[in-house]
Amino acid sequence: MVPREELYNRIGKLQKSMQKKEIAGALIIQRADLFYFSGTGQNAHLYVPADGEPVLIVKKSLVRAEQESAIENIIPFRGWNELIALIADMTPKGSKVGLETDVLPFNLYNRYQKMLDEFSITDISPFIRAIRALKSKYELNTMREAAGISEAVFTHAREIIHEGLSEIELAGRLELKARTLGHQGAVRMRGFNQELYFGHIMTGENAATVSFFDGPTGGSGLNPSYPQGAGKAVIKPNEPILIDFVSVLDGYMVDQTRLFCIGGLKPHLQEAYNQAVKIRNALATEGKPGILGSTLYTRADELATGAGLANHFMGYTERVNFVGHGVGIELDELPVIARGLDILLEEGMVFALEPKFIFPGEGTVGIEDTFVVGCDGLELLTRFSEGLQVI
Repeated sequence: MVPREELYNRIGKLQKSMQKKEIAGALIIQRADLFYFSGTGQNAHLYVPADGEPVLIVKKSLVRAEQESAIENIIPFRGWNELIALIADMTPKGSKVGLETDVLPFNLYNRYQKMLDEFSITDISPFIRAIRALKSKYELNTMREAAGISEAVFTHAREIIHEGLSEIELAGRLELKARTLGHQGAVRMRGFNQELYFGHIMTGENAATVSFFDGPTGGSGLNPSYPQGAGKAVIKPNEPILIDFVSVLDGYMVDQTRLFCIGGLKPHLQEAYNQAVKIRNALATEGKPGILGSTLYTRADELATGAGLANHFMGYTERVNFVGHGVGIELDELPVIARGLDILLEEGMVFALEPKFIFPGEGTVGIEDTFVVGCDGLELLTRFSEGLQVI
């Protein structure tokens, strides 16, 4: 259970942001945001006035919401009219009410807009995302525990990888290991039509197969309905085996990638992996409060270019223009370490750095770790040897 002090500290930050922008209230609906501010993922609305006590209005399950949430005012949902009446009682007519317009479906947004026609609708999501980007001690402790799951998964991978094992079987065994350690299964993403199941576990040329996924790697998947990640390819000697795994505990995730192989890699792939580690270490050294994420991306791009690997960096035929992404309750939080995206790093931000090189027909080599921005620089949250894991 998320502690009461933790929840009300988050709500207080939101209320301060709302007051600065003269937003009278915020209606929070999306499940990740709802969990963040209420401590429960039940079907509910959380109404946060700019000043005063928030109200959690629960459709299902009220019993569980009362058990899971430390919000003081929890009431049942008795219909849309009562919901709107409650908001009207707490909010001056004609004032601004915030909605998460970055994630609300158009039809649902229209519904709320019509019901709240006495108010001016505004987007509350930038404030929510900015607050969520700065992790508390409670959140960081949970993420460190999630990193323990990740470490156990990679240790288990060393024990079970063998020639002839299929990607999907390897994925299943690693997922089982993670689940027994408390992994919740779901990996939440905020981006529209973005989804992920545990991560990308792929071998050889399949790891260089592009997909819809907004990341450097894709994979064939098992069928066109879910065209990413592990497929039917089997592990062979001297091919890179990429394990990009997201570990989630109590809602919070860490993202980590390690490279395995049986017998060793071809020299150019080994060198590319060495360069990926070099880039990760350089960014980990240079990242600190006040540095722009775009500056770190430029540094990574310069190192890749200097190594003669620019055409393979973060994609081949279809590159992505980032080398790091925020993590927390969702896999695509702020900050993003990307070209042209001038986000200043702040103490408490958590993000994954993932320099990777893609070689069509051969595979992907790279590394990924999750870091927190400390007062003096980046602190590594994930644990496991950075070296190539030769079986």
